[in-house]
Amino acid sequence: MRHPSLLEFEKKLRALFDTIDDRLEREYGTQYQLHPARAAAGTTSSRTSDGLFNVGASFTPGYGSRIGRGYVVQVELSTLDRVPSDVREQIEARVADMVAEKLPYYFPDRTLRVSRDRNVYKIHGDLGLGSVH
Repeated sequence: MRHPSLLEFEKKLRALFDTIDDRLEREYGTQYQLHPARAAAGTTSSRTSDGLFNVGASFTPGYGSRIGRGYVVQVELSTLDRVPSDVREQIEARVADMVAEKLPYYFPDRTLRVSRDRNVYKIHGDLGLGSVH
């Protein structure tokens, strides 16, 4: 069983990433050919399963990290085209900026930040779950 506050937090986080995914599809969706095994953007019930982008985050306890625990922001491009490393880095930085911009809207009662932690961007700050009532 998962903590109810964690389920709610991750639901909001998914909604935040879905809005970013939509924006990336509009901005970059025609620059690279979609992987042949991937559905076109907006044609499935989940943005994680269609379109050029899959944007999300995975929790890390932060061992060996400068920042500590948090959610590592992940940006996947579903294409067989070669994406230059500088373009990939530009997209990842753009995603980090959009996440930072949207965090206060999706989590108004928490102090959350996005920071570079070595070679990844991480959401960190008030990740407390409170108590189960």
